[in-house]
Amino acid sequence: MSHAVVSGPKAAPPSPGPRRSLNSRSLPRWAPLGFAAVSVLLGVGISLAAGWESRVQWGLVSALLFVLVSYVVTSAVENRRQAKDRLATSLVWVCFILAVIPLLSLIWVTVSRGVKALDGYFLTHSMAGVPGFEAGGGVYHAIVGTLEQVGIATLVSVPIGLLTAVYLVEYGKGALAKAVTFFVDVMTGIPSIVAGLFLLSIMLMFDLQPSGLMGALALAILMIPVVVRSTEEMLKLVPNELREASLALGVPKWRTIVKVVIPTALGGITTGVMLAIARIAGETAPIMLLVFGTQLINANPFDGAQSSLPFYIWEQYRVGSEASYDRAWAAALVLIAFVMILNLVARGIARWKAPQTGR
Repeated sequence: MSHAVVSGPKAAPPSPGPRRSLNSRSLPRWAPLGFAAVSVLLGVGISLAAGWESRVQWGLVSALLFVLVSYVVTSAVENRRQAKDRLATSLVWVCFILAVIPLLSLIWVTVSRGVKALDGYFLTHSMAGVPGFEAGGGVYHAIVGTLEQVGIATLVSVPIGLLTAVYLVEYGKGALAKAVTFFVDVMTGIPSIVAGLFLLSIMLMFDLQPSGLMGALALAILMIPVVVRSTEEMLKLVPNELREASLALGVPKWRTIVKVVIPTALGGITTGVMLAIARIAGETAPIMLLVFGTQLINANPFDGAQSSLPFYIWEQYRVGSEASYDRAWAAALVLIAFVMILNLVARGIARWKAPQTGR
């Protein structure tokens, strides 16, 4: 006997109530721009009312007002939690702008004043026979000196720095490795004038003459710790699984380092070398002590005085004439372009040699 189940009408599902959110009110996306505009207007107005004529003071007052306005308005409209987040974001933006403004100002001044004398003639002629206070002359001899001195310093420092980093990462243990690490850290912060004085004492002891080689050796002393530190960090990033897999196949350790470890970290190593070159390209003190500078083109770095871009800038600025100032700014622009090209090359090589993570 079957029993029929009689079901009554189904109850209607409860209607969804209004959605609740953690914050019923929120500022629009353009709120930070509005805060910035209001802060600038208030900062300029307060500065003018106080009689401050410096634009630096205007900017600092506006930055403080931007942080304050962002926090107060966000607290009133949203909540304390969002206000703290907005405060941290505002501080990050203010610090970023304060760091970028001097850089942009330096680039703007250098470009605007350097283009006055920068042309093909300036890049292909030296200062031979040109009085410093008169217009004319060029920077070719300084470019040649910089390229040769930086090139020799690179040839000396890169093998030493690379092998030292390999020793510290792959073999270094005990007191010797700790001592090497300590001296590398000390050399990282050594002033350039100290390296110049060290080579100058050697020159005086052995009665050596000023030359581009001596300046390059001083630059190599400054470059070695940068190469060691950057290469060491890149080698540490190589996964140990790669080393273990190579060693498990019976490959000797030295061959594993040459064929596996160094090629894997080659992109980062190249970037560190390029940054080290950019660091020494603007050094002036060792060149003043060891190379002496010259107005003539000297393509032999092993005999006689040479010039360089940093020395040429100092030399022209010391003359004090309008023409020499233009040449100094033009040479500074050439030096900045040289360093910028090195950084772009380093980034390109790092991206090219970066390990592929995709399938």
